[in-house]
Amino acid sequence: MSTSHAMPRSAWIFPGLAVLLFAATAIPSLGIGFTHSIQGLVFAGVLLVVLFGTVFAAVHHAEVIAERIGEPFGTLLLTLAVTVIEVALIMTLMLGEQEVPNGLVGACILAGGLRYREQEFQITGVNVYLCVLTVFATITLVLPNYTLETPGPVYSHLQLGFVSVVTIILYGVFLYTQTIRHRDYFIGGQRDGEGHVVASGGVLVVSCVLLIVSLVAVVLLAKKFSLVVDAGAAIIGAPPAFAGVVVAMLVLLPESIAALSAARKNDLQKSINLALGSSLATIGLTIPAVSEAAYLFDKTLVLGLPSRDIALLAMTMLVSMMTFGTGRTNILFGMVHLVVFAVFLLLVFVP
Repeated sequence: MSTSHAMPRSAWIFPGLAVLLFAATAIPSLGIGFTHSIQGLVFAGVLLVVLFGTVFAAVHHAEVIAERIGEPFGTLLLTLAVTVIEVALIMTLMLGEQEVPNGLVGACILAGGLRYREQEFQITGVNVYLCVLTVFATITLVLPNYTLETPGPVYSHLQLGFVSVVTIILYGVFLYTQTIRHRDYFIGGQRDGEGHVVASGGVLVVSCVLLIVSLVAVVLLAKKFSLVVDAGAAIIGAPPAFAGVVVAMLVLLPESIAALSAARKNDLQKSINLALGSSLATIGLTIPAVSEAAYLFDKTLVLGLPSRDIALLAMTMLVSMMTFGTGRTNILFGMVHLVVFAVFLLLVFVP
């Protein structure tokens, strides 16, 4: 049943400010942008406020839409929206985010465990995620190191084309399984519409438009923010990968906030849908898109991870299988995932 409710002013003000700020930085004659000066620091502060405000606006609109269309479509919408825009960003900025969703899983489990001691979820649905994710990670991030057709951690054109096609096919079958064939695998104990005010048709349309505007604005401003991060990294002596990780975390912030909010509302299944769904979508959509770009522009696409990162990836998959093997979680599982993420961050600073 549709019910009209007022939209918070911040839900449309911040996306509007984000668009205006990006437009202003795109006009060289205005001289608006980050520089190593007092004016540059003021710009960085304004940029940070607008960015975070826009992120929270995106989360609000995603939740409005999710309440109307139900699960798992609501979380899938936010995941796909962020990932599609992220693909465009990766064309110009390589993001080091393979371990970021691992940190998100740990934070959600820890937040939920502190509040409810234990939380339950659908084991079958999580097994589907992990099964597909294991195949995706292996054929795109590990196998390129061991092929003989071309030297180095890269695929040949034939191999890359085949992997791209089967990745798209497998991700398509996963989406069919999640949304149609076995939708109940991905729905937790929360019942659609329970305790929520469902948006009217007009509010739903406005939220859809503002969600797209917010996500596009976050990605575009994240590229501007990367200049600030680069400057900060240079001051503290951080390696180049640091900027990629920070920007990746910023791009995934709308999903992260929505996932943490769901965990605190005792809906860990939604948190898992967002965290693991983000990992699947990133590989399932990004690898084929970037592969096509590499072919068109005659670039070499390096996919294989170094041995250190392969060890982290293997540990993450093993820990995930044990974490989600019983259908119940507690704070210890959350801490384990956060420790793995902390090790990843440490190795970014101290390779």
